[in-house]
Formats: sequence, C-alpha cells, structure tokens
Amino acid sequence: MSGRFSDRALKVVGILLMLAALGFAVSKAPDRSLDSLVPRWAPPPSDFIELDGLLVHVRDQGPASDPLPLVLIHGTSASLHTWEGWATELARTRRVISFDLPGFGLTGPYPNQADHDYSDARYVAFVRNLLARLGVGRVIVAGNSLGGEIAWQLALADPARVAGLVLVDAAGYDFVPESLPLGFRIARIPVLREPMRWVLPRRAIEDSVLSVYGDPSRVSAALVDRYYELTLREGNRVALMRRMDQLAPGPVERLPEIKVPTLILWGGKDRLIPPVWGEKFHAAIPGSRLVKFPALGHVPQEEDPAATLAALRDWLPEVAR
Repeated sequence: MSGRFSDRALKVVGILLMLAALGFAVSKAPDRSLDSLVPRWAPPPSDFIELDGLLVHVRDQGPASDPLPLVLIHGTSASLHTWEGWATELARTRRVISFDLPGFGLTGPYPNQADHDYSDARYVAFVRNLLARLGVGRVIVAGNSLGGEIAWQLALADPARVAGLVLVDAAGYDFVPESLPLGFRIARIPVLREPMRWVLPRRAIEDSVLSVYGDPSRVSAALVDRYYELTLREGNRVALMRRMDQLAPGPVERLPEIKVPTLILWGGKDRLIPPVWGEKFHAAIPGSRLVKFPALGHVPQEEDPAATLAALRDWLPEVAR
C-alpha cells in the first residue's frame, strides 16, 4: 500500500512540476528594449529629451506661442498615452505638454541601478527640471492619480509657475482602496514580486486595467497591449517595486495654501481612490470646483475623454480671469 501511495504521490508531484513549468513558459515575459517599443508607441509627435541622465519621452504639441501651456502628468504604471484624447483636441488651440515619468512608459528607470529614488519630491523636482529644459514659464498643470499628487505638490513647491491646477482622481491622502489592481498588489509583496521581473501574464495587466475602469466594456485589446508592453520596457518592473516601497501620504495639511484656480475631476466608480477623497480635496483647497462622473472609474480622462474635457473647457476661463 505504501509503495503504491508513494508512486501516486510522485506522479502528482511530477504533474504539478510539469504544469508549473508550462505556466512559466506561457507567462515568461522578458524585458523589452526601448528600440523595440518606439515604432509602435512613439510615433510623431513623440520626441526624446536628455534630462537627469534619462532619455525622456515627451510630446510637445500645439502653438508654441501659447502663453499658458497645459502640462499633463500621468499616474502609476501609465504613460503619456493616457492623455491622448485630451491632448489631440486641446492641441488644436493650446500648447499641450505630456511626458512619461521616470520608471514608467518609454522613459524608463534611472540609468544608475543604485538610484532607487522614486519619491514624490524626486518627481516634483523632475517636472520642474523638464519645464525649465523646455523653456516653459507659467502653466496649467493637470495630473491623474500619482500625477495629481505631483501636480498639487508642484503648486506648493513652485507657486509662481502654476497658474491653474487640475486634479483627476488624485493621490496624496492616506486612503484605503476599495479594490487594488492585481499588478499593484503583486508589486507590494516581496515574496510575489521578485518573479514578476521575468514572469508577467498578460491577464494580470488586463485585470488591473479592468479594475480601474468604471465600464469594463471600454477596455479594448489594444489598450491592454499598451499597458502590457510598456510595463515590459526594460527596468520598469523593478522601478514599480521601488516606487511601491516609497509610498507615503503627501503634505495634505498644506492644501489650503493653494490659492490658484483648481478643478477636481473624479470618477464615481473609482475603487482605487474612492470619491470621498475628491470631496476632501475640494474641502481643503479654497475656491476649488469638484465635478464627478458617476459612470467612470479611476482614469476618467482616458475612459471618456469627451465628457471630462468638456468639464475642463468649462472651467478654463476661471484661470484667464
């Protein structure tokens, strides 16, 4: 009896090992070089600028004579493409600047492998340096999620530069997610995240994108491809892990110091940073305007560019005044 049990146990272990090996082979996802990604994800008007040792992916569109450009900052694990719906329309009459933050998109990680500083302060300094490199003066800054947190901290750090502020499902408070995207959960757990350097099922990225949309039917295969392929950009997965290690609430006690016109846009179905936090930003920033979109999720500017852009255009005259 014991001999037969041992044989069966060995067969079960053998089958499990074969399945694990098959799963690894199917999900194996090596890093992709910048050169291999550029043809699909950086067509014109994309450009690359050397800054802080990085080759920064930038799009600078619209009339260069615009005295008050719009600067668009994406969130964690996103890229400048998240603003494409806004940028295309706004660039008809306004100068629009978007870019991939360090550690994300085509910009990728800091070149010094020992440099793991992906803190809020480092990101704010990066944006200030990039705007100086582009020769930009006063701007209207819009940011989604992490980008929103960078935007409002930039307004505090450099108030003379920021003429208007747009916070789209912005981070900064010590919030508790109702639902955390699968990719973020993995990146936060040391035991699970190490294999993510070599193994990344496309399904994990798809689930993450679905979780931040209010209407999952809006998530296309091409959209998942973009998030998946840019996550595989060489060094981005390790940079995400480092960023997750440095998550901390921002100096929200200073929000009342923001005196510029501020628009707050929020998806009513945002389960990552629930709408109550939009109300807290609204209460903290004097004279701010809050607009909610009941059917949208955490990236409303990407999910429904037309509706969110209409709210922006309705608010823009406040900055001119």
